[in-house]
Amino acid sequence: MSDRYSKSRRLTQQSAQLIAGTASLLNDPPLVFVRAQGNRLWDADGNEYIDHHAAFASQLLGHNHPEVNLAVSTAIERGSSMMGSGVTEGEIQLAELIRAAVPSMERVQFASTGNDALTQAIRLSRAWTCREDIVVMLGGYNGWHNDASHAALPALELVGPRQVGEYQFATTLADFPADVRRHVHVINFNDLDSVEYILQRYPIACVITEPMLQNIGVIPPRPGYLAGLRKLCDEHGALLVFDEVRSGFRASFGGYQSIAGVTPDLSVFGKNLANGYPFGVVGGRGSVMALFDSPDPSWCVTLNGTFNPHPLTIAAALATLTILQREQDGVYQRLESLGGRLQKGLEMVFAELNVTATVSRMGAAFCVYFCDHVPVDWHDLMTSHDFALDRRYRRGLIERGIYLFPLPCKQGLLSAAHTREDINKMIEATREILSAEHPSVLRHLSAT
Repeated sequence: MSDRYSKSRRLTQQSAQLIAGTASLLNDPPLVFVRAQGNRLWDADGNEYIDHHAAFASQLLGHNHPEVNLAVSTAIERGSSMMGSGVTEGEIQLAELIRAAVPSMERVQFASTGNDALTQAIRLSRAWTCREDIVVMLGGYNGWHNDASHAALPALELVGPRQVGEYQFATTLADFPADVRRHVHVINFNDLDSVEYILQRYPIACVITEPMLQNIGVIPPRPGYLAGLRKLCDEHGALLVFDEVRSGFRASFGGYQSIAGVTPDLSVFGKNLANGYPFGVVGGRGSVMALFDSPDPSWCVTLNGTFNPHPLTIAAALATLTILQREQDGVYQRLESLGGRLQKGLEMVFAELNVTATVSRMGAAFCVYFCDHVPVDWHDLMTSHDFALDRRYRRGLIERGIYLFPLPCKQGLLSAAHTREDINKMIEATREILSAEHPSVLRHLSAT
């Protein structure tokens, strides 16, 4: 029997000898992608896939969007280069576009990635409040740096049972130092009682959250949760930081904060902002952002990074936001229409096959949870979701030419390049996979 993935398999094995922590090792089968266009991916063996991964939400317009690529190539042709000195006209234009889209971003600063931008938001918060401690959400992802990576995907056995307050679980030096851990307070998303508990007991500089928890699918905020965070932060003198690296410009042109109607003190954007080019931005209240410019060395937050405002990523971001601003009604309505069609189709399949599953969706982001409800936090997810079925489901999709990241609970995504035909293929592939999981149901349907 021929191996459809022989070249990918060989390259993955080769990479394991040369590159530490090779991300492709997460793939099952071990895929190596070599080309992408629009909503399609091709692996090293020539297999074609509909892409529902979008590079962890980096491709809102689709891969290699011609207008974005043209902006980058034009920047190269006109001699743009990394000067490392002074501001450029493109940076000013981009800052104006961002502020017009997201009014809470009174002033901005650019970074190479969302991770770098979030790191700067933490430093600003600590300088502004003269406090060291921060709050992060269990199951959330706010970058790989010490202050945030601890909470991303811990085992439930390590975390312990649900409680009001923080989860102080053990780490090793391979995770991050104990002295850092004592300043980072991990609590559950959607849990205002725990937020208040921590704010009353520790000198909190900022509360950091994705406004919609997306590292573990699509977990929406409960009604009043984000407004409650705003109120508690104001009462206790902490800054509220929204990590919109995934949701920014994907949920809506103004970010998820424009949907929620809650204004954070600082926000972090990235990924969709430059449609796949490496970029991040931190911004917010002008008085807080002014700490980057403070003449007082005891207050000034140092900002360094030679490649932060790289002219090629600036060009990509300018083109992406220009497209979204020009076509925002059409883009977001189309994504909502396709997302709604996908959700309705999947839910019909689940009902038809009597499969316990639910779809959580916000616009172009979706996740199938194999349980009878949308989880509200990490503990709910870990105790309710059928992880083994999720893994088989994702493997089945890949075998049928649909790429959804093969790690359970990772969200699926739509881009402006997807079509109704793509949605139909996803629905039919789901029916095939789950019918094989429930053959007795399939026989019954065939008989009737």
